[in-house]
Amino acid sequence: MPLSMIQEGQPGTVKKVGGREDTRRFLENLGFVIGTMVTVISKINGSLIVSVKDSRVAIGKDMANKIIV
Repeated sequence: MPLSMIQEGQPGTVKKVGGREDTRRFLENLGFVIGTMVTVISKINGSLIVSVKDSRVAIGKDMANKIIV
């Protein structure tokens, strides 16, 4: 299921990162690589704050839909 569907506070493991090559590379540079544990901290107006690799990252819903957990 896409990362945007995960509830606040719920952890998940990245299974796949979709999108174009430059989008995948951007997300992987943020820490969204296959096998990584992520937790949705909060959802605000469609944007998500996600804990990934001991840091917090804010991404939009469109980017979150490309990350499958």
